[in-house]
Amino acid sequence: MELTNDQLKIAETELRRHLPRSQQAYGYLVLRNRVRSDPVKVFVDRWPQFSVIICRPQCEQKGDLFKYIIVFSNNEAILEETIRKSFVIDWTRYLCIETSLPHMEILKTVASEKGVQSHNLAVCHMVMLTDVSHLPSIDSSGISLSSLDESHVDLVNQMWKFGKDQVAVRMIQNMIINFPSCCVLDAEGQPVSWILTYASCAMGMLYTQPEHRGKGYAKVLVSTMAKKLHSEGYPVYCFIEEENTVSYKLFKDMGFTEDPSYREAWFEFNDIEMKSNS
Repeated sequence: MELTNDQLKIAETELRRHLPRSQQAYGYLVLRNRVRSDPVKVFVDRWPQFSVIICRPQCEQKGDLFKYIIVFSNNEAILEETIRKSFVIDWTRYLCIETSLPHMEILKTVASEKGVQSHNLAVCHMVMLTDVSHLPSIDSSGISLSSLDESHVDLVNQMWKFGKDQVAVRMIQNMIINFPSCCVLDAEGQPVSWILTYASCAMGMLYTQPEHRGKGYAKVLVSTMAKKLHSEGYPVYCFIEEENTVSYKLFKDMGFTEDPSYREAWFEFNDIEMKSNS
């Protein structure tokens, strides 16, 4: 069933009971219930005691990599039954899905049975800051901080590893307009380092231009953004790709913690027949 706005607020509270495993879906609803951005539909297997929740953008198109579906479940058997029988996931269309690694294995199995190919996009650590007092003391004197605005969309897109096209431009524009961001400005007032917030409330896209590295900007941005998110009642966390050891060390040194056995995964799914005809 699809949730109403009032039910979304109740679902947010229910997902808190399953933290940190429900962090991505919880963060998505936290922002969704407070900020109006891209439209999304949220479905559960039953109400009010749901075991599966699926957050689905209203329009997924082939190549629209960043309008991904978020799936959380506290019962793998019910998850498998739901995705086998439910209309919520249309396996005949291009899909990008994010969920925990064990849940992704279930999705891949069902997809394969339906003749749908899967491709791994990323597997990430999920690191969280449960208490902002755990942040180390950071000296930001002499550093000019601000928020990003729409004039910075192309710059962020050019530097993001998954960017470069109009699909990414739309996503970054939505993030800058609707969600918290922070940047370091140079003497000319131009961003040289920045961090944004995804629709799931996760911090991300942390980047410093090469000529400005080694000045501690990343630490200042992470600390500033963490305090800002916390002060506004948002969860403080981020995803770090397994191979990104530099960012992983940065966040761990900043007081972020993780469940070392937990990984979040992003996969894309393409119907074989659709792919052969494209």
